[in-house]
Formats: sequence, structure tokens, C-alpha cells
Amino acid sequence: MKALRYGFTTGTAATAAALGALLWLRGEGRDTVEVTLPEGRRLPVPLAGVRRTEEGTEAWVVKDGGDDPDVTSGLAVVASLRHTDKKGVTLLAGPGVGRVTRPGLPVAVGEPAINPGPRELLISHLLPLLPAQGGLEVTLSIPGGEEAAKKTYNPRLGIEGGLSILGTRGLVVPMSDEALVATIHSELSVRAAEGVRDLCLVPGNYGRAVARNLGIAEGRIVTMSNYVGFALEKIAELPLKGILLVGQVGKLMKVAGGSLHTHSRYSDGRRETFAALAAREGAGPSDVASILEANTLDEAVTISQGRPWRDAALKAGAERAAKRAALAAPALDKVGAVLFTLPDRIVAASKGVEELLRRLEARP
Repeated sequence: MKALRYGFTTGTAATAAALGALLWLRGEGRDTVEVTLPEGRRLPVPLAGVRRTEEGTEAWVVKDGGDDPDVTSGLAVVASLRHTDKKGVTLLAGPGVGRVTRPGLPVAVGEPAINPGPRELLISHLLPLLPAQGGLEVTLSIPGGEEAAKKTYNPRLGIEGGLSILGTRGLVVPMSDEALVATIHSELSVRAAEGVRDLCLVPGNYGRAVARNLGIAEGRIVTMSNYVGFALEKIAELPLKGILLVGQVGKLMKVAGGSLHTHSRYSDGRRETFAALAAREGAGPSDVASILEANTLDEAVTISQGRPWRDAALKAGAERAAKRAALAAPALDKVGAVLFTLPDRIVAASKGVEELLRRLEARP
């Protein structure tokens, strides 16, 4: 199996571009600069170009995300520099770099969406090269960043006008897990900081559509992907009160069976859980066998329609999923679950869902 290629973050690209521009301004032009990553490793980063401007200079680096699926790969990260009378390094957002408009993120409202890690990385590389008097103003821009940001979670997080400058480690590991977990963390924090106390968690777009059809406000819906356990652990740290899980029957039946990571690489048992609940409600051996032999749980639920035990077994699955979630976040006062088959047919809901829907409904 071919090893996946690592890349570098937008934070590393911005640091390299700023460093390249400053070195060129000092008469030390080069094609490649070295960025010292937080872990201490020195990473050579090629400069795509350097040029003089009316007020100083600018350099740019082409973002390389390696083999990770990253919408920023191939975009230029540009650093425009000019000397100022103000000491230190001042960071500004140019075209394609977003600005924070909502609380709950590690960057204050109104500031450029440059996270603390990349900010510290960039400043630490420039400060030793500054003259004794005065300082440096650095404007970061990403041509095409505003359009690319529409494919990310930035609009939902309240980051407007472009992409974020991210990357705690400086490297992009060719896995999407870390980025997804960081996004879930940020989105939950933003909602809590805005005073929201009840949320709806969905695995993906189908769940989001069902939640909207139930009348849930868009701003109360958070995509948790397969990371049910992580989302609930984060929720346990926040001043939230109620959670409603809305998910495809196969996903939430895994939660009912005790799995808090629902990706097929890590868990299954959805048929087995439903079969056990069906047997408890009176399903016979042939019914249990048909559930276990079904291609998907959607299929098992569909072929069992009309059986006297079916609705009770699905209801029990919803109750167990809600109970498992409540155990992971015990401070919540209300937890519910809604199960649906594709694309949007609701087949079960736990008790108390009506109250949660009232708390989550869209209001003018």
C-alpha cells in the first residue's frame, strides 16, 4: 500500500510567504525558506514568487495539503509586508482570508481568522529579523479563498469573507479525522458562546434535511459526522441543556448498541441490535434471520413493515440511543433520538422528543 504524502497547513504557508518576503526585503532573496514547526522540525517550503510593491514587498506560497482532501490545496497564500512605526508584527486579513463575526472561536470577534497557533508561528519567525526601531505590518490574502470557503464550515462558524489560517502542528496529516474533530469542537463552542442551550446533532446532510423538516432552526443543528462520542464529551464541558440526535436508523442503532464511533471501520452491530430488540418484542426465528441477512438496516426495517413487533423494536432502539447519549453527557436535562430511513422517512422517536422540538424550533 502506497504511503500517504503529508502536506503543510495554511499557517505554515503564510509563515513561509511572510518570511520569504522579509528576507527578500533584507536583500537575502531565496527560492526556498525553512519553517521551524512547533514540534521543532525544520520544513523547507518553496516560494512560488516574490515581488516588490509600492509600500514594501510580497511573496506567495502554493498551499500543498499532501494526500489529504483539502479545498485549500493549490491556492496561493500571499503575504504582503510593509514597515511601520509601530513595534512588533501586526497581522491583517486581505482578500480571501476570513474575519470572525461570532463568539466562541479562539479568535476574537472582528479579528482576522488567523488562529493562535499559526499567528504565533508567523510572528516568531519574523520578530528576530525586525530592525531595532519600528515594526512590520503583514497582510495575508488567499486569491480564490472566498469562493473556496463556501465548501467549508466557515460560514456556519461565523467566519465571513474567506478561509481561515489554521494548523496547530504545521503539517497536514493525510487523514480527515483531526480536521473534522476540530470543526465539531469549534461549532459546539460557538453555539454555547452565543447562549444556545439546546442542540440537534446529525451525522450528515440527510440528517440535517430531516431536522429542518422537523422545524428545527438551522443555527441549532450541528454535524457530528461519525464522532458521536467526541461530540458528547465536548457537550459535557459546555453549559448545554438538551440534545436531540437525528440520524439514519443504521447509525443510531449502532449508538443504541453502545458504539459511539459509527464509522464502519470501527463499529457495526446495527442489524444485531435491531434483531435482539425485535426478538424481545416477539419476533420469531425467521424474522430475526431476515434482519441479520438484510443488506442494510434500512432494508431490514422496510421488509419488516407490518410485523407486530417492528414499531416497538424501533422505539426501543431510539430509547436506547438516547439513553446511551445521556450517559456520556450526564449534565443534560433532556436527550432524545429520532430515527429515519433514507431519504427522510421517520420510523421512531424516543420519549420527550416533542419537548425538545419545541425548544429547538425556528423562531422569527
